[in-house]
Amino acid sequence: MAMVVAGQGGGKEAGKLQQGMDAGKYVRYTPEQVEALERVYSECPKPSSMRRQQLIRECPILANIEPKQIKVWFQNRRCREKQRKEASRLQTVNRKLTAMNKLLMEENDRLQKQVSHLVYENGYMRQQLHNAPVATTDTSCESVVTSGQHHHQQNPTPQHPQRDANNPAGLLAIAEETLAEFLSKATGTAVDWVQMVGMKPGPDSIGIIAVSHNCSGVAARACGLVSLEPTKVAEILKDRPSWYRDCRCLDVLTVIPTGNGGNIELIYMQTYAPTTLASARDFWTLRYTTGLEDGSLVICERSLTPSTGGPAGPPAPNFIRAEMLPSGYLIRPCEGGGSMIHIVDHIDLDAWSVPEVLRPLYESPKILAQKMTIAALRHIRQIALETSGEISYGGGRQPAVLRTFSQRLSRGFNDAVNGFVDDGWSLMGSDGVEDVTIAINSSPNKLLGSHVNSSTMFSAMGGGILCAKASMLLQNVPPALLVRFLREHRSEWADCGVDAYSAASLRACPYAVPGVRASSGFLGGQVILPLAHTIEHEEFLEVIRLEGHGFNQEEAVLSRDMYLLQLCSGVDENAVGACAQLVFAPIDESFADDAPLLPSGFRVIPLDPKTDAPTANRTLDLASTLEVGSGAAARSSSENASNTYNLRSVLTIAFQFTYENHLRESVAAMARQYVRSVVASVQRVAMAIAPSRLGSQIGMKHPPGSPEAHTLARWISRSYRFHTGVDLLRADSQAGSDSLLKLLWHHSDAIMCCSLKSSPVFTFANQAGLDMLETTLIALQDITLEKILDDSGRKVLCSEFTKMMQQGFAYLPAGICLSSMGRPVSYEQAVAWKVLNEEDSHHCLAFMFMNWSFV
Repeated sequence: MAMVVAGQGGGKEAGKLQQGMDAGKYVRYTPEQVEALERVYSECPKPSSMRRQQLIRECPILANIEPKQIKVWFQNRRCREKQRKEASRLQTVNRKLTAMNKLLMEENDRLQKQVSHLVYENGYMRQQLHNAPVATTDTSCESVVTSGQHHHQQNPTPQHPQRDANNPAGLLAIAEETLAEFLSKATGTAVDWVQMVGMKPGPDSIGIIAVSHNCSGVAARACGLVSLEPTKVAEILKDRPSWYRDCRCLDVLTVIPTGNGGNIELIYMQTYAPTTLASARDFWTLRYTTGLEDGSLVICERSLTPSTGGPAGPPAPNFIRAEMLPSGYLIRPCEGGGSMIHIVDHIDLDAWSVPEVLRPLYESPKILAQKMTIAALRHIRQIALETSGEISYGGGRQPAVLRTFSQRLSRGFNDAVNGFVDDGWSLMGSDGVEDVTIAINSSPNKLLGSHVNSSTMFSAMGGGILCAKASMLLQNVPPALLVRFLREHRSEWADCGVDAYSAASLRACPYAVPGVRASSGFLGGQVILPLAHTIEHEEFLEVIRLEGHGFNQEEAVLSRDMYLLQLCSGVDENAVGACAQLVFAPIDESFADDAPLLPSGFRVIPLDPKTDAPTANRTLDLASTLEVGSGAAARSSSENASNTYNLRSVLTIAFQFTYENHLRESVAAMARQYVRSVVASVQRVAMAIAPSRLGSQIGMKHPPGSPEAHTLARWISRSYRFHTGVDLLRADSQAGSDSLLKLLWHHSDAIMCCSLKSSPVFTFANQAGLDMLETTLIALQDITLEKILDDSGRKVLCSEFTKMMQQGFAYLPAGICLSSMGRPVSYEQAVAWKVLNEEDSHHCLAFMFMNWSFV
């Protein structure tokens, strides 16, 4: 790199150097000068003018160099560093593209073999059908049997003689057969693989994801690239509980070394049930780890059954034994570092043992792909990025600690949903209605684990953990959309008194068991503080601060904020088969790494649609009801009719509370009532976010107190005219409700409605009102009337409230209010009036802010 350098020698040379510098010529720096500049660059790549002058004064060897030349040196140095990083990045991308190209070529070869196989099979079937009519004897049964046997060659289920359980040679034979069958699935055509929707290969994608088509059980396959070495990848994948959230335990009961440097392991694994409506599964498998001649590592696994031979597994009365067909991982080293991974998961979950409505959970290869196959690949990529230092985390905690928090939240929620007897859970009697299940655990230390400090959660009086849980089927509600709403709008379903009770249990301080109120008032807001997220943002770990809204025994507001550690996953609507989950647990403000966690939350699992029709596009505001013309309505009706059964899902709710022995019955009654309240809130939210006009298709009626938009528009307009004698909307007297709604929605003044409660919250606003408040119709329900008015506005409203209730309306003078973002909004005048329903009883209050503008 060309640099200006101080000359050596007498005055003549120095004069020439000065002349050269003035002329803008460049010479080389001496090694001593470069070393001095590099030291400064390592501390400050872009020094200020004063810092450069200070450098010249402090370094005698730089004394005869002008500050301008020093500035040029640093510019060039930064440019060279940038070029070096860019070259390194391009080399990395090139390696990825080369490896991905190799992967795609292999995939193309595999697909060509599959096409050839199908062409041959098609020709064989044609020949059989052509020969059948001319046969002199009835060979139809033989033909069908023969073709059926040929078709099922793709999914062989060989029968083996019973092998000696104590004979390592017999187990090695099973292992070698498992290896051959696994490789035929990973790189061959043993299974008809279909690429999963939305999963496209590329240098930055997770990989090539495919699911099974017409095979026994369910299967998923993934191919991807990671920057870790094969041995490290193998170590991570074998530690299944660290990345497979449904794995309850994995015990290696026997290890047998093999002659080729590998080993055979006999493994017993238990998995959680995804919902309270089904039983958990367990597996008894043989796992074979070995190396191939090309340097690849293979970890393959299959269940040991009477048909395969091998020793019998341990009995488990509360589990249903599932079967793992030949599955595993092929890990191949890449040139220049990193690994190419092939993952195959192929299992039979005995779907016939669950109710028919739940069978799609056990028959969907997409759900298997999301839970196991993609989860494994994502976990490896996450660790690879963490190892390289490319991910920064907040809160001053290491990535491994944050991953442990996520695992503990997920595991604690799974424990609550399943309630295993060996964890100490037992069922309580019901109150006559079987909608909510109550389970108690009087051995919480066993459940929380010895590494967790739970001494602060239970007083000396003795107590335990109580869990209230329920499951329900949802129709036409996208799981991702529902969980995202529950995360962002906690006030729609949570009860602050219950939150305060849960927070008080962390400090083992006395707190009366709250009664669940009919209106879940949320007097404070929630602030989401992000802690970590996965590289594809499919999972978030965050701290939720609930701002001073708890209640004590006298229903007085507590000023102390409360905190929740929250895990949210599956909120991407485009992720096919993904489970959406929101799990949270109360924590202290400065929670330790071993802080006890008592998770509660929601899980929504999609059921495979009965048709493959695309879902209708929707909005969460009134814009979807304002399309002009009957064509839009007809189109929407047909779309909704075709999608009525496309969006079925199972919702599971579980809430955990601590209790003292003498208050167990009171806590159980509170928990049962609270879960029923949450279920009702979720049902209300589900109806709100479901596609519009669905109710008319399936004969649903709007619940009392929640009129549809057209009815509310008519009530608002009619009440305004009744109280003031003036038309609010200039509509034709023969105009229908559609026209009234459109006029109200597009009215230039901000019109909004709020509930008639002690703390009024907004329930509706037109487009101008939403713009003024800087919110949406869904988030509008989190805003109270008191929040948007300033002190003078509240005083005026209080003084005019009696008059408004007596004569039905009141004019309010010009003033200032605040948007949901805290921006001041001025208005010239406001009108408030009572909205009357069909029976002329009070439904809500309406406000109209005229000529408003942001200050």
